[in-house]
Amino acid sequence: MQVSFSDNLMGRIFDGSARPRDNGPELQENMIEIGGPSVNPSKRILPKNMIRTGIPMIDVFNSLVESQKLPVFSVSGEPYNQLLARIALQAEVDLIILGGIGLKYDDYLYFKETLEEGGAMSRTIFFVHTASDPTVEGLMVPDISLAVAEQFALKGKKVLVLLTDMTNFADALKEIAITMEQVPSNRGYPGDLYSQLASRYEKAVDFSGAGSLTVLAATTMPGDDVTHPVPDNTGYITEGQYYLRNGRIEPFGSLSRLKQQVNDATRDDHRALMDGMIKLYAAFRESMEKKSMGFRMSDWDDKLLKYGEQFEDKMMDLSVNIPLEQALDLGWEILSDCLEKDETGLRSELVNKYWKKDA
Repeated sequence: MQVSFSDNLMGRIFDGSARPRDNGPELQENMIEIGGPSVNPSKRILPKNMIRTGIPMIDVFNSLVESQKLPVFSVSGEPYNQLLARIALQAEVDLIILGGIGLKYDDYLYFKETLEEGGAMSRTIFFVHTASDPTVEGLMVPDISLAVAEQFALKGKKVLVLLTDMTNFADALKEIAITMEQVPSNRGYPGDLYSQLASRYEKAVDFSGAGSLTVLAATTMPGDDVTHPVPDNTGYITEGQYYLRNGRIEPFGSLSRLKQQVNDATRDDHRALMDGMIKLYAAFRESMEKKSMGFRMSDWDDKLLKYGEQFEDKMMDLSVNIPLEQALDLGWEILSDCLEKDETGLRSELVNKYWKKDA
């Protein structure tokens, strides 16, 4: 199959077969193949640029890096589509390509209205397969999205591909494999599930002398089971994951394996503050457990409880929307409000430089 590629795609909405869904003209010029091979490693460069999103739990603690491939592990009912819509609005990239697979019509309208109201529609291309569309079109959405993204990246654009939901893509694979009477593997999924997922995720690339293609894909876990074949296989392919639970990106379990490539290039306190705040949050969780079991609380426990509440309210809440430098300053404010200088576990030269209280 082929899809049209040109700047005329910008701001348009198509279905899973690349036919217009927005009543606009059908595009036929400059047709390109979909589902081609991933890029030769010799043409790639090491990821080194951060994509800022305005979300502290991503920017500060698990930075998204250009050419990274990351899933958002979640369960049905969590606001993963709202999270992707916010990233589409705020991510510092040239172009967003949104691939919807098995979307509820409400979710499709939510994406459309959010991006139109936020003024980001002009730099967005939609390929939307809704739950009522033919199953086979759901298979084509990632291939169409990534083929178009690759061509824009070759033209020098920084492209972010948002896919939701890859479990629906895997279920479409399963349905068609069963129809074709293939021998099923784990839980009825086809035996080549890993290869099918990998061939899509491996399209993420930072081209030498051109642009980049970054993939962020929502993956719902049936029954919140990370050993389910789809998240299980995905974890072997991608460079980390974000866990979205209780409406927040969890600091434990979430991981961006490439964050070390960019943390040292942002601000001198970024890496130390990230490590120190997570260490203290882990101690807060232990204090919460002690409190729930009725143990006597020490002064240190009380400080940790205060710290943890502020951390969850000001940093973990997904409604928080601030630039990276402001988020780092906020981290120091929380520390200085709850703890003494010598209780942070951070290097004294950083504490003296960024501490928010008067000595």
